[in-house]
Amino acid sequence: MINTADIFETIAMIREENLDIRTVTMGISLLDCVSDDEKRLCDKVYDKITRYAEKLVSTGEAISKDYGIPIVNKRVSVTPVSLIGGCLDGDGFVRLAKTLDRAANAVGVNFIGGYSALVHKGMTGAERNLILSIPQALTETDLVCSSVNVATTKAGINMDAVRMMGGVIKRAAYLTRDNNSLACAKLVVFANVPEDNPFMAGAFCGVGEPDCAINVGVSGPGAVASAIKRAGDCNLSELAEVIKKTAFKITRVGQLVATEAARRLGVPFGIVDLSLAPTPAIGDSVARILENMGVGTCGGYGTTAALAMLNDAVKKGGVMASGHVGGLSGAFIPVSEDEGMISAATSGVLTLEKLEAMTAVCSVGLDMIVIPGDTDENVICGMIADEISIGVANTKTTAVRVIPAYGKKVGDTVSFGGLLGSAPVMPVCEASPVRFISRGGRIPAPIHSLKN
Repeated sequence: MINTADIFETIAMIREENLDIRTVTMGISLLDCVSDDEKRLCDKVYDKITRYAEKLVSTGEAISKDYGIPIVNKRVSVTPVSLIGGCLDGDGFVRLAKTLDRAANAVGVNFIGGYSALVHKGMTGAERNLILSIPQALTETDLVCSSVNVATTKAGINMDAVRMMGGVIKRAAYLTRDNNSLACAKLVVFANVPEDNPFMAGAFCGVGEPDCAINVGVSGPGAVASAIKRAGDCNLSELAEVIKKTAFKITRVGQLVATEAARRLGVPFGIVDLSLAPTPAIGDSVARILENMGVGTCGGYGTTAALAMLNDAVKKGGVMASGHVGGLSGAFIPVSEDEGMISAATSGVLTLEKLEAMTAVCSVGLDMIVIPGDTDENVICGMIADEISIGVANTKTTAVRVIPAYGKKVGDTVSFGGLLGSAPVMPVCEASPVRFISRGGRIPAPIHSLKN
């Protein structure tokens, strides 16, 4: 039975509380584009992307108009290109990145993800070539996003890949030094990466995915924050119910858009990602949700417990609203993209150490964090290793997207614009883990990975 009050509440979420569909992402498999000729490979990749995604943007705009639901981004994710570029050297991979960029521009999407490699247990020559090419590829393209999966709970942590990524991040920061080291904002290092994530920079179309699928990422921190305010001084059990019911309504909007987009485009519906994705706009902050729950300032004591409760309630409410939930699903804590996180970091209450603790109970990890440009690459490797270990030990996805902003120091502010926002340069412990990192090899999988 249709509940009129629920309909009006959802309309209010859209009009007054920043509820939107953060992204409709089309996953496209490029496995059938493999060729031992570089030009032929690039031509096939361009042709397939532009053919499949030709109507993605116009379809998203039509759905938004028909239903009155804002759809902020339309994106494409593709098969990790290391899997189709076995014939390419580093320069060849850069040319393939430019092909992806050209195709993304042709179909009008915001970003294209999949300049990626899966190296959690080891790496091939092609994967090594791709990883080393990432800084140049992200510097010479506008819309390409990159990710590297360096660990899984089943395989352990590939510390050789972790060591490479520290240098890659530093090189990417240097090459885009005149643009606030922006390339690093398009690069993420993963553990237990999901193959159907619609959010950038980590989106790609996994090898177990169909030839094409629609994946949708919802948002709604403002709607959850408003619901908590309306709930008043209820106890935490009652507050969890409020969050669950709100997450259900938000996810139903995502389910509607996902199924409609899939129907109109004639491709399978993949998943709805339940994540609360913040923006720098006032009233659209995960940090403010935690503060509305009663934490004085995000980053203070109690923050991790509040975030754990929020993440759990969002998943419980969302999973009842869609039969196909996937991606990351939870609460994002990207510093530069969240007005409340920016404020807490600027005040010094929110530190890197507290953020790391928070990642043990939420989605993603150390995300969109600006650090001094002269941070040693071994320190960055240590940050990656610590965060990835949380994901491996807890059988969850974690990730690192840090920006060593070239020429910037603690106290400076770096602005990226748009949804990427701005952030203060946060202090980093300078004690070097160089001996540990330089050992290389693989950290074995934890004992609880042996579940067969």
